Amino acid sequence: MVAMTAPTHNSSLGSVRAGGSTAALRVANQRRVIDALRTGDATASITQADIARTAGLAPATVSNIVRELLLAGVVETVSGPGRGTAVLISRRAGLIAGLDIGHRHLRMAIGDLAGRVLAEHRLPLAPDHPFTQGLDMAEEMLEQLLGELQAARADVLAVGMGLPAPIDAAGLVAAASILPGWVGVDARAEAAARFGCPVHLDNDANLGALAEHRIGAGAGHDCMVYLKVSSGVGAGLILDGRLFHGGAGTAGEIGHLTVDSNGPICRCGSRGCLEAYTSVGAVGDMLHQQHPNAAMKELVAAAQEGDVAVRRTFEDVGSHLGWGVAMLANLINPSALVIGGDMAQAGDFLLDSVRGGVRRHALASVSSTLTLTVSSLGDRSGVIGALLLALDHTEVILPAAVS
Repeated sequence: MVAMTAPTHNSSLGSVRAGGSTAALRVANQRRVIDALRTGDATASITQADIARTAGLAPATVSNIVRELLLAGVVETVSGPGRGTAVLISRRAGLIAGLDIGHRHLRMAIGDLAGRVLAEHRLPLAPDHPFTQGLDMAEEMLEQLLGELQAARADVLAVGMGLPAPIDAAGLVAAASILPGWVGVDARAEAAARFGCPVHLDNDANLGALAEHRIGAGAGHDCMVYLKVSSGVGAGLILDGRLFHGGAGTAGEIGHLTVDSNGPICRCGSRGCLEAYTSVGAVGDMLHQQHPNAAMKELVAAAQEGDVAVRRTFEDVGSHLGWGVAMLANLINPSALVIGGDMAQAGDFLLDSVRGGVRRHALASVSSTLTLTVSSLGDRSGVIGALLLALDHTEVILPAAVS
């Protein structure tokens, strides 16, 4: 079970009091209680005393609100050892879904409004699939997961969705090189029509950054970078605690920094892009003679067994990535950089040379304060980020009888 966090809704108790409405004050306090239950470790035991401290409310006020929300089915209580009765948001308050569509996979998870992952599944996907096929599979997977949970489609209040492609300001897939069957598609609208609920869309590297920042290796760093190195190379940027999308929504395309203007043709049409030297496909090309059609886990195993060619390839990839990371770090000075995607499986075979490249090319004041590590969420960063995206856009509905 994975815990997720949600931002508070910043209900202003002072402004409600100024308005003089007792009913509005009660609703604001109810929202504070809900926010306290959606903040922090969703697997932890949260008692009414914890809620009172987090929400800044009197214990008696919290007790009354919890009683009202219990009667309405919005929360439930669980007796736990040691700390008394825990309060949690009920599954009856609704569900959310996260959908991560990659170059060769589709992954979906269902969560509740407290941030608990309740069910999850992954399937392989053809890299040249049409978007209709991808959505067909996602819809079937949603029904399967809901069946496991004995839930209905109407219980899903929102879906977060990630794609490995730039998403422009209009919400369209802006490049054909990774997902040719999706280019020009209004993925948000198409998915919403399938799922029958609001869909919130973002680039997969951005969602990886969101997940790692909230509950992963980047937790505690309000200026951080998540670098996804798989079929493509992209970065998700967290600046001052928020995702940074740029003016047209496509910030973070670090994979298309030019390493060598006379280098190999990149999938984007330019020459010598960082991605052309560091993606999983580039590694496969470099090692095709020694290890034809080998999967990344097989290459990592070969490196662990002392294969010199594989180790040298990982070192070369890490050196190039270190140069790209140094350029980015000199610009925004992040305190943490988290590497995810398939290449992260290489671990220290990759990281050691990335660190060396950063030390060589970044300012000393930048490199000395940069924590560089691999993802703690592994290949689940994207789907957890998609769930968090849906969670951030979904309110717990307070029934009229309560509010």
